[in-house]
Amino acid sequence: MSDMDEMTINLLLVGRTQSGKSAAGNKLLGSFDFDSHLSPSSVTTCCSLGCSCRIPGFTRRNGHELALRVHVLDTPGYPHSSLSKEEVLQAVKEALAQHFGDEGLHLVLLVLRADLPLCEEENDRTIQLVQELLGPTWKNFTAVLFTHADKVQEAGLLADEYFHIASSTLLNLLSSIQQRYIFIDNQGNTLHQERKIVLRKLMEFIRQNSYQVLLVK
Repeated sequence: MSDMDEMTINLLLVGRTQSGKSAAGNKLLGSFDFDSHLSPSSVTTCCSLGCSCRIPGFTRRNGHELALRVHVLDTPGYPHSSLSKEEVLQAVKEALAQHFGDEGLHLVLLVLRADLPLCEEENDRTIQLVQELLGPTWKNFTAVLFTHADKVQEAGLLADEYFHIASSTLLNLLSSIQQRYIFIDNQGNTLHQERKIVLRKLMEFIRQNSYQVLLVK
């Protein structure tokens, strides 16, 4: 919380290179703070903090109307085309301590491409990174953000059909974090409408977690 009539949520984006982390961060912020473009190598090489404008009348808590601010920490992807796991881990730890150390972290958003299968080896690498960052309670503070959901729609798949044919690796991951997931597409013309829907879902995850934060040392 910042002011009596305002709430700030702190979000961390993690995921492999070219998963759409930076583009997703821009949608969450309603801006273009993060560099995002197609590239044969990793675009993001250091952590970057983006802060949204004040969103008035976004939610209510204890009978009071609250405005919302969103802070998003974008991170280098892992596996990365030029950075080792140790370098990525160290960079993220330092950025978490610098930006969220006093206020705490509300959610890690594990960014996965909805149009690509999640393989066991990739999942193990990413989850190991999250565990080393957050510790044993990582499952309580993690949600999956599926990017490129527009590709799923183009394929004519509904959510139930999508998960019916999904890998057991993905289904087990979602089960372990209590089915906290969100789909987001990559079409700019739905930026404003989709942003509200995504932010409200994130707020519901945070509310279900009793507004707890993870303090990062």
